[in-house]
Amino acid sequence: MMNRLALYAFVLVGIAICPQLCFSADNERPYVVIHHQGDFGCHTFRIPGIAKTNDGTLLAVYDMRYTSRRDLQAHIDIGLSRSTDGGQTWERPRPIMDMGEYGGLPQDQNGCSDPNILIDAGTGEILVTALWTHAKPGTHQWKDGGSEPGIDPAQSSQFMAVRSNDDGKTWTKPENLTSQLKNPSWFLFAPAPGNGITLSNGTLVIPTQGRDANGLPFSNLTWSDNHGKTWTVSSPARSDTTESAVVELSDGSLMLNSRDNRNRQDKSKTNGRAVSVTSDLGDHWTIHESDHGALPEPVCMASLISHQLDDGRSVLFFSNPHHTSKRKKMTVQMSLDDGVTWNKQILLDQDGGAYSSLVMVDHDTLGILYESSRADLIFQTIDLKEFGL
Repeated sequence: MMNRLALYAFVLVGIAICPQLCFSADNERPYVVIHHQGDFGCHTFRIPGIAKTNDGTLLAVYDMRYTSRRDLQAHIDIGLSRSTDGGQTWERPRPIMDMGEYGGLPQDQNGCSDPNILIDAGTGEILVTALWTHAKPGTHQWKDGGSEPGIDPAQSSQFMAVRSNDDGKTWTKPENLTSQLKNPSWFLFAPAPGNGITLSNGTLVIPTQGRDANGLPFSNLTWSDNHGKTWTVSSPARSDTTESAVVELSDGSLMLNSRDNRNRQDKSKTNGRAVSVTSDLGDHWTIHESDHGALPEPVCMASLISHQLDDGRSVLFFSNPHHTSKRKKMTVQMSLDDGVTWNKQILLDQDGGAYSSLVMVDHDTLGILYESSRADLIFQTIDLKEFGL
């Protein structure tokens, strides 16, 4: 572990690094603060996503909510922090997707939110997608007319992307993928916050979500077999579900693990994540046996990643607030049977925990970026030995 005094170095390649290493009350597991409320001239950071580049750099993305905690519509940019030392220190946050005063409207009517980060393992290109809402002050994209049928920004929230080909140091201007992806009859189509994946055959996959022609939520996938030049939108996996995470299972099929609105009322033994599987990139879906019951949730975003162990076994890691009604008890669990059973719960935050995003820091270390009771966003690591691996 890096000496805490070393964190008081202030500059790396011209970008400030802040002293951030802290210890929990039990003094057992250190954590690194990405943002305290009000830091860096920003009221709140929310909605984390994290990934490791081909060069080994950790990239954290999130909402920079400048004036309040509220969702869109508001003055929000997509921000980035980089770490080149496994998450011990982080470069100063900076916006990478900012729609400015598009259309002559102020920034609080051009907010961007809910970032998803994807590393193309084949090319090294980094893709961050997010949702942009233009105009529509006082609305929410998941309610009523906050986003409407159509393609034009004046009608519907927009599916946006930025790219980096230099390890996250510089980024392209925002590009609009809405006309390529969104069915005009839908009220909304958006990336799911967190991370996308590169499959073993090189296909890029982003978990996505929307509101159909009746305004009802759904979860699905969007994929590309040409390194993100064009994209295909899958059929819905489930209805009345939203934010999802996707992994490739040991047999090559894909698992989509989704937030389910039914859990707002269901606090029984059937409370739990909606889990679906596809073998054809989302043309057809089946319900996984762990569906509703294996992974309780208070209706919240969660994270799911896979990792190959030295002995050839595939392990899944899952994080969410392990509670049926409150966003607290941030917990990480593992599965060695493609998500049929889950065990070895590691509690990280008894009093808090909401949105989270997992990443393999190295072959033996799991990292998690999450909304915490200790700060807006913190980063922690877990040695795989703690899971008995």
